Amino acid sequence: MPGHFRTVLVLSFITFPVAIGCNKSASERDKSGPPTPQDTYANRPDDREGARGSSSVTSARPNPGATSEPATTTQKDPMGDVDKDMKAVLDELVTLGAKPIESLTPAEARKQPTLAKAVEAVLKTKNESTAPEEVAKVQNRTIPGASGSLPVRIYTPKDGKAPYPVVVYFHGGGFVIGTNDSYDATPRGLANGAEAVVVSVEYRKAPENKFPAAHDDAYAAYTWVLKNAGSFAGDPKKVAVAGESAGGNLAANVAIEARDKQQPLPVHLLLVYPIASSNMTSEAYVKYATAKPLNRAMMDWFTDKYLRTPADAKDPRIDLIHANLVGLPPTTIINAEIDPLFSDGKELAKKLDDAKVEVKQKTYSGVTHEFFSMGAVVGDAKDAMKYATGELKDAFAKGKEARND
Repeated sequence: MPGHFRTVLVLSFITFPVAIGCNKSASERDKSGPPTPQDTYANRPDDREGARGSSSVTSARPNPGATSEPATTTQKDPMGDVDKDMKAVLDELVTLGAKPIESLTPAEARKQPTLAKAVEAVLKTKNESTAPEEVAKVQNRTIPGASGSLPVRIYTPKDGKAPYPVVVYFHGGGFVIGTNDSYDATPRGLANGAEAVVVSVEYRKAPENKFPAAHDDAYAAYTWVLKNAGSFAGDPKKVAVAGESAGGNLAANVAIEARDKQQPLPVHLLLVYPIASSNMTSEAYVKYATAKPLNRAMMDWFTDKYLRTPADAKDPRIDLIHANLVGLPPTTIINAEIDPLFSDGKELAKKLDDAKVEVKQKTYSGVTHEFFSMGAVVGDAKDAMKYATGELKDAFAKGKEARND
């Protein structure tokens, strides 16, 4: 793909060597406890604000695929404000020997040490258990996809009562890497926290399967769950959809396609630092261009692997902020402050709010892309999981109340 074509297809669960310094203010913040997340949108214009300790970075965007470059400015190290517990994970990734994703082939990238392994390494340094969070049952199944069969992993919670609510979950990985194995922690946390069965979907990856293969698989998995929830003690009338990064984009598109095809909508959308735009000129992309584990240098690599042509960047399935968002279900968006996708999450929240969709967004300061699954060692991740599952439980309860009316 031509080098001048710059769009955003974001790696979730990115592996990259990290050299991070904590300045004095970050160290002092660590001593005072984890920062408070900001509720930047609550379906009211006066609730819109930036991350704690920084100004809002939402900005107007040019057309998708624009080639204009942001102005060069002298900036401090974007990793200087990373929290101590987050830094420990990123430092372990360096120790494990992860290489820059954009310097690798897809096959090589899929063999890189993951942040899940870095979390395990941190736990070992603390002499703590590396065992995954316990759930009642984990079952691997194969379901029909859009083109052939798809593996799914079904997590049954420790608590709750059958028939359980259901969360259809899509992991990250830039549509290229990431698996149900490397993203095992998130569905376990969602299952127990929301007292719901979680179906984690192993959609097709690029470059072997170009756009819109992953999107087609995501919708196929959702419709399968609606028809077959009873086979795993799930309630087909209480189904939510969730995803991280690339998976967050897939989750939003599932709801859009269900609306357009007049199929049952999810009761809730949980989008964790989702891909929402097709350019890299937002303020967050400038400010966090060299952040870790996600940075701007990786974007062309993922774009080249997933998109078929430059025209795909303008497809509303990729460029969500220009999609028709009217009529979507209530949505929760979670962002990390030190992340090029920070502005994207805020912009998507604004567009949903403009479309009269009930939406909430929270940004967690001092953490980076990929923090959400790190509750075992990162304080803000534990808080974010609690917040997310609380939103899901509220949505499931409202669905039950509606059915009883």
